[in-house]
Amino acid sequence: MSEKETMKEIEQSLIDDFALLDNWEEKYEYLIEMGQDLPEMDPALKTDDRLVQGCQSNVWFDIHCENGTLVFSADSDSLIVKGMVAILNEILNEQPAEEVLQADMSFFETLGLWRHISSQRSNGLTAMMGHLKQAAADCIGEQRKE
Repeated sequence: MSEKETMKEIEQSLIDDFALLDNWEEKYEYLIEMGQDLPEMDPALKTDDRLVQGCQSNVWFDIHCENGTLVFSADSDSLIVKGMVAILNEILNEQPAEEVLQADMSFFETLGLWRHISSQRSNGLTAMMGHLKQAAADCIGEQRKE
């Protein structure tokens, strides 16, 4: 069984994938495809208490802490945003909470996403990151209590 890839390895793999695409139309299509490949979230989990505040679209995260590791399912009702959720899922899901908390997510800049998404979407992405980092901090806090 292979070791789980590190966040940096996953980021580099995504950067390489995006680099193969010629223009932003293709990159958006790839982002949408990633969103369509996102594991299905149980509709019963799409509740108001799981909605990320600060997103123009509806974005839900169901987050658990398992032995210091952040585990979540997520979904969005927007195709592009769901693609961004899929990227976060790819990089951060099932990673140690400490690493999620330290993630700088500068690779979104490397991908060029910050320059090519609307300000509402970039605010939403920032809100999703804040939501995940808060969950990671809570997870670390739970671990320390045990």
